[in-house]
Amino acid sequence: MKYNQDFQVEAVLDVLRRIHDKYGDASAEDEALRIAAVALIYLQDRGRMDEYREFFRSFHTPAIEDVVVAGTFETRQAAEEWLASGRGQDGDLLRIAGQGFQVIRTRGGQQTLLRTPLPEELMKKFPPGPT
Repeated sequence: MKYNQDFQVEAVLDVLRRIHDKYGDASAEDEALRIAAVALIYLQDRGRMDEYREFFRSFHTPAIEDVVVAGTFETRQAAEEWLASGRGQDGDLLRIAGQGFQVIRTRGGQQTLLRTPLPEELMKKFPPGPT
């Protein structure tokens, strides 16, 4: 499911009202829905929706800036040579010709490269958008 960081507070409150209509007052659901609704209204009234939208985005989107790439290579051959030199660690992420790979250890104890898309690749393929 894609998450819409540009949601409209009024639309969310309308959905919360419809859900509330299915439960009685003073129920646990009633309390949780009121808390969620008031939290959104509070953020909106305090002018902090932009800050919350960024938090919401980061909560549901891979943090590209937190991913550490151990090496960047023009070709797979160059990455394989680097790996053969013994500098690669199990789990290292590499960028080869713009694509992500992870260093893994095979059952035989050898290190190899497994295609593992990096967050920036995933963001291009699956950009966040409306729900």
